[in-house]
Amino acid sequence: MASHRKPGPAPFGRRTRRTAATVAGAAAAVTVLAPAGHAEPRPAAEQIRAQVDELYRQAEQATQRYDGARERTDALRRQVSALQDEVARKAAAMDATRERLGTLAAEQYRTAGLSSALQLALSDDPRQFLQRAGMLGQAGTIERQTLAQFGQQRLDLDTRTAEARQRLDDLAAQQRELAADKATVQDRLARAQALLARLTAEERQADGRASRADDRPALGPAGLTAEAHAEAATGRAAAAVAFARAQLGKPYVWGATGPGSYDCSGLVQAAWAAAGVALPRTTYDQIDAAGRVGLGELQPGDLVFFYSGISHVGLYTGGGRMIHAPHPGAPVRYEGIDVMPFAGAVRPS
Repeated sequence: MASHRKPGPAPFGRRTRRTAATVAGAAAAVTVLAPAGHAEPRPAAEQIRAQVDELYRQAEQATQRYDGARERTDALRRQVSALQDEVARKAAAMDATRERLGTLAAEQYRTAGLSSALQLALSDDPRQFLQRAGMLGQAGTIERQTLAQFGQQRLDLDTRTAEARQRLDDLAAQQRELAADKATVQDRLARAQALLARLTAEERQADGRASRADDRPALGPAGLTAEAHAEAATGRAAAAVAFARAQLGKPYVWGATGPGSYDCSGLVQAAWAAAGVALPRTTYDQIDAAGRVGLGELQPGDLVFFYSGISHVGLYTGGGRMIHAPHPGAPVRYEGIDVMPFAGAVRPS
């Protein structure tokens, strides 16, 4: 992503930043993609690369929303499954109590007919039953206890069934959000690929040389390479950096958390998980998950975030470099932290 220019550090935003839009960039990309008339000049390679970078950034914003929606969807699915299991258990328990009531009813009918208490058990309103069951003096102790148990079971079952239905509705909504974010990512990536296809073979070859140059370790303080400087990390940070280095060359895949491929937030989450620290899934949450540090205070293992929308993250390795998963077509690699607009950093522990 060599066409990025480095502005000054941006302040941290709160969660409203996740809705930050880049309408101008999208409009520019659409303009390039529109059918060109005979008189329209071909965009310069630098313009195409800039618009590709912008589309990749928009795709990454959508990817972070997708990652968050998928995480919420998975959590809701687990809740629904647990609620359904609980509803089934409560229904089975209520059926057992109903059988005991049936035995009591049969005995009473043979002797003196159904009591008012047993008649009330047939009520459609369990709350009314619970309110009145205690006042039925003609019911025996066992009967009253069984009826009270049955009424409470009905109330619990109705409550949990309603909750399960609500969770199912929530799950359906999350799945629709997931599908929308997935479509957005795919649209942005398709536009980027269409733009890249307009580069000549020579221009694509130049891009490939630049990408390989980005992969080469740079010299850090005292002439150390980025890899050597990473050895200065200690404790859990050292374990996180070592894990990230082992992923070098693996492909970027949006929504991926390893082990064969990663997106940007999936890579840093996996790296710190290898060090025994659980991080949230998305960049929006990761930036609030640890103590913040300034640009001049960075240490190996810190998470470094980019763009005002906090849509990209890398793992700082020292010497002004990081390991990150850049975008589709660019594998996990070293890169300078000055290639994108710096937004902030945090230090997990």
